[in-house]
Amino acid sequence: MNESNEFKPYIPADKVLPEITPVSIILGILLAILFGGANAYLGLRVGMTVSASIPAAVISMGVIRVILRRDSILENNIVQTVGSAGESLAAGAIFTLPALFMWAAEEGTAAPSLVEIALIAVAGGVIGILFMIPLRTALIVQEHGSLPYPEGKACAEVLMAGEEGGASATTVFAGLGIAAVYKFIADGLCIFPSEVDFEIKSYRGSGIGMDVLPALLGVGYICGAKVSSYLLAGGTLGWFVIMPLIALFGGDVVLYPGEVPISSMGAWDLWRSYIRYIGAGAVAAGGIMSLIKSFPLIIRTFRQAIKGFGVKSDSSLRTSQDLPMVVVLIGIGVMAIFMWLCPIIPVNLLGAVIIIIFGFFFATVSSRMVGLVGSSNNPVSGMAIATLLISTMILKASGTIGMPGMVAAISIGSIICIIAAIAGDTSQDLKTGFIVGSTPKKQQIGELIGVVASAITIGGVLYLLNAAWEYGSDQLPAPQAMLMKMVVEGVMNGNLPWALVFAGVFIAIVVEILGIPVLPFAVGLYLPIHLSTPMIVGGLVRLYFEKKKGENENVRKRKVEKGVLYSSGLIAGEGLVGILLAVFAIIKVSKDETLGDVINLSETINLGNWGGLAIFALLTATLCYVVTSAKNKK
Repeated sequence: MNESNEFKPYIPADKVLPEITPVSIILGILLAILFGGANAYLGLRVGMTVSASIPAAVISMGVIRVILRRDSILENNIVQTVGSAGESLAAGAIFTLPALFMWAAEEGTAAPSLVEIALIAVAGGVIGILFMIPLRTALIVQEHGSLPYPEGKACAEVLMAGEEGGASATTVFAGLGIAAVYKFIADGLCIFPSEVDFEIKSYRGSGIGMDVLPALLGVGYICGAKVSSYLLAGGTLGWFVIMPLIALFGGDVVLYPGEVPISSMGAWDLWRSYIRYIGAGAVAAGGIMSLIKSFPLIIRTFRQAIKGFGVKSDSSLRTSQDLPMVVVLIGIGVMAIFMWLCPIIPVNLLGAVIIIIFGFFFATVSSRMVGLVGSSNNPVSGMAIATLLISTMILKASGTIGMPGMVAAISIGSIICIIAAIAGDTSQDLKTGFIVGSTPKKQQIGELIGVVASAITIGGVLYLLNAAWEYGSDQLPAPQAMLMKMVVEGVMNGNLPWALVFAGVFIAIVVEILGIPVLPFAVGLYLPIHLSTPMIVGGLVRLYFEKKKGENENVRKRKVEKGVLYSSGLIAGEGLVGILLAVFAIIKVSKDETLGDVINLSETINLGNWGGLAIFALLTATLCYVVTSAKNKK
């Protein structure tokens, strides 16, 4: 049922409140940089990011309403709109662009410049927003009753519960502060190891461990026990089934891509040489299957969106004013020409055409799919894989081969990945604005500001993290970018260990037949089990409080929501200190030492694996305490 005609926003269309103000823009940009950097670090560690919309809204309420004593829900909404753009842009960038750094290291050439990264990010972000604008009336207004946009609706509820902003913001900042101190002690002072690792000698080839880090506990809590268990199931298959079988049957054989006899390999060697490729095949298959399953919805969405493209609303109302269509069309045309002619962006005319065609298709799909299933379930990586497969084949067929062809393919894939991520984020933000009564064109301007600010900083974050630890290392595995790199190399050069990749593909098919969500299972298989184990702890904590008996539904809901806010703070705090430690790792204090080496106290104090587990248990206890402290609102 279409409810758009009956719907009345929280702030009526005839009421004017402050929206785009210097305070809202500055605070929004700071949050965009904060959550963009934190999500970039998180995504490069574990291959997934989390939505920043609700934490940004909560912090906005705390700062604007409580600290600055300003009282405009629409100003808060602009802060959230600008701030959430950083997270989405970071997600699109870190899924692809680190591949360029890895190729530069392998070839001994220069890494992409800060300007190149910024321009690629700006191009994808601006095009994603512009593609979404003409769809707003069709998807957000006319289908208000049928497309829920869960994150957008939840964010609107947070903004409308303004009197709670201070307490909720305190919860986020508490998580941020505790995670920052914890991360600095673990990976800065190195008093206890952030990765606890045990090899099981009686079961050769297997191993178990845990990255005892705040962000992973927080991600597990936010995702819940079900998703966390799928990740752990994938890791269990890799580390307790496939790796011991390889060790058992391999003997003294040297099996490509391994370079030493299997009998001399430990658990980590087996994972690096074989499981990563099996997992890559499973993730690629899972992404493509999620795309295929969504295909009827995609076609229906695209058909409806084309019909509704540019549908005019009553622009005399403040709440119905979009950026003019002429601005949108000119902007898209300018960005297409800019990508083609700008010498820094490695995209030719064919690449620019591919970006506009695929970008519009996936922006449309993304905008509707997040309305149905939420941003967290939007198959952006599947869209990126499909784009890379097709664009690499087109470039190869047109004669653009070798490293120039692969760089061009990743650049195209990166821009389209950012387009899809930003289009989904813009849709959720516009839904929030529709509910609270914002002016759409002011939100759209805010999105553009957030994208440009985040794009300028994301290059610095990527450069900094690579300089400190290098992509593909244990500290920064960049799993999604590694997968995209392998896909492009496999199509262009045909040098992948295809038997291992197809083993992963068929594992994914079996998992699909069993009715288990493929992507989280495949990501768990692809990543070390050490990342899944702390996440299941967070998931089980949430499950306990969701199922706890003897409490009414309202109290239970508030407890779970407070845990989500605290977990968001844990993620942001670790991400920020991770970036700070990257700075320490490249600041030289002598010829052979960095600032990171100087503050390292591991030779003086080292609590060891069991100490790390004990301190992680204390961190988990803080999460439980925060959740239980939530009170019922009367």
